[in-house]
Amino acid sequence: MKELQEKYAETLLKSCLKMEKNQPLLISYNVERNDFVRILTKIAYEIGVKDIYYDIQDPYLKHEALKKLSIEECKNIGFWNKEIWNEYAKKDAAFLMLASETPGLMKDIDSKKQAELTKYSYETRKEFDDLRDKSHLAWCIAAVPTEAWAKELYKESKNPVEDLWNKIFDLCYIREKDPIKYWDSKTEKLEKRAEKLNNYQFKTLKYSSNNGTNFQIGLPKNHLWATGRSILDTGKKVLVNFPTEEVFTSPDRLTAEGIVYSSKPLSYQDTIIDEFSIRFEKGKAVEAHAKEGEETLKNMIKICENSEYLGEVALVPYDSPISNTNQIFLETLFDENASCHIALGDSFPECIENGSNMDKKHLLEEYHLNDCKSHVDFMVGTKDMNIIGITKDNKEVEILKNGNFTKEFE
Repeated sequence: MKELQEKYAETLLKSCLKMEKNQPLLISYNVERNDFVRILTKIAYEIGVKDIYYDIQDPYLKHEALKKLSIEECKNIGFWNKEIWNEYAKKDAAFLMLASETPGLMKDIDSKKQAELTKYSYETRKEFDDLRDKSHLAWCIAAVPTEAWAKELYKESKNPVEDLWNKIFDLCYIREKDPIKYWDSKTEKLEKRAEKLNNYQFKTLKYSSNNGTNFQIGLPKNHLWATGRSILDTGKKVLVNFPTEEVFTSPDRLTAEGIVYSSKPLSYQDTIIDEFSIRFEKGKAVEAHAKEGEETLKNMIKICENSEYLGEVALVPYDSPISNTNQIFLETLFDENASCHIALGDSFPECIENGSNMDKKHLLEEYHLNDCKSHVDFMVGTKDMNIIGITKDNKEVEILKNGNFTKEFE
């Protein structure tokens, strides 16, 4: 196990983040995974990193604070105050966000209180977000197990944490002789798919599936499809989602029409939202329902300015490695890479030609790209989903049929 953890850590630092000697590093992680962060630290020092900040999260302490303290009192705690991220962003640090879940922990917490503090977190790390939007920072989101998360996924297992570690190693291809070489090949294939989509410059995407999804959305002029590999302004290529199966772009935020139904549960702020639908008019989410977590869903949609509009559409084949596990992970990093998804909230400047060199106000006014402090992905892809692209001359092109890419986009 330790040997695979070391290989995973090395892949994150050397392949995903492309860490350099003397480059600062910020690691955000669950306190339960101090053991893995010690491995990361050892490798980082061997690379020549000398400045590491540990943004340690403890969901149980967070839960107690939310129960006992006011919103203003919570703002003094590092779980929500992220000003330190700005300091490290200004030092050109790399950011490694290790994602974990504690499913259902926050179900007894006022969702409005959580929403307000989540909004505050985005507000306190604005400089980080601005530099990331300009493709200036190396960053990566990857997963590590926690006991609560592993037990939820592997209820009958005697060693659920070990089982989840092994699943992460499998989905990230850490057992490959050379994982770095594998992911270079994988992302090149995704980039070719994105290039094919870019060549069409579709003006509209139409979604339909038997669960009731009947939805369309417009794409702005000069839009670009991107992958989980981001090219920084220095020319360095970093893998920001690990693993990744998607190609994605940012839509015209004023054009979403119709209704979408979720295809997987969403774990949001350690609260489960399940079997939900969102209806859009003129780009805006105007109606939302959920069998579980409806209040949290509605507060999520209204968390901050422009959070009712979409900032991302992403395409993932139903027949993909994560999807084929037939497992719901209750962690967006994995579930979004097993299913077509869309995201409420902020858009990606890199999804407009030369957009990383434009300010958000121009992107909002000229291209209608959403400008928002929040960004929440949710899964809509199904086995029978069809997606049609409409060209500028109104030609219809099948992109996905019965959940998978048509031959042209394979």
